[in-house]
Amino acid sequence: MAIGEVLKYEVKTRVNESKYQELEKLILESVNLDMSGLVRDILYNRSISVITYDRTMDMTMEELSAIRGQIRKIGVNINQMTKLFNTYPEPRRKEVFARMAFQQYTLLQAPVEQLLEIISKLAKKWLQG
Repeated sequence: MAIGEVLKYEVKTRVNESKYQELEKLILESVNLDMSGLVRDILYNRSISVITYDRTMDMTMEELSAIRGQIRKIGVNINQMTKLFNTYPEPRRKEVFARMAFQQYTLLQAPVEQLLEIISKLAKKWLQG
């Protein structure tokens, strides 16, 4: 079907209650706004995108967001130390800023381990089978 093509032929059919409920459920979960759009997509063998929201993931998403914030903050600190390191030519000052940057770098270990633990749990949940 081409974009802008006029749809002038009407097709009618009947389905049983379970099939109708299945179609209604698809309408609620998909980007189609009405029954005719859904049926048209089915007839033209187009993919139907279903939007799924898993409320059990809310806490995990908050935790991931907090970890992202921690990692970002540490990264900003490391960038600041690197800028200072590159600003001063004196080896003694460079050493101080290098130590400070390394100290910030070591702070990454805890959030990265926490992140890997969450990813491992998600993998078990979503990739089982």
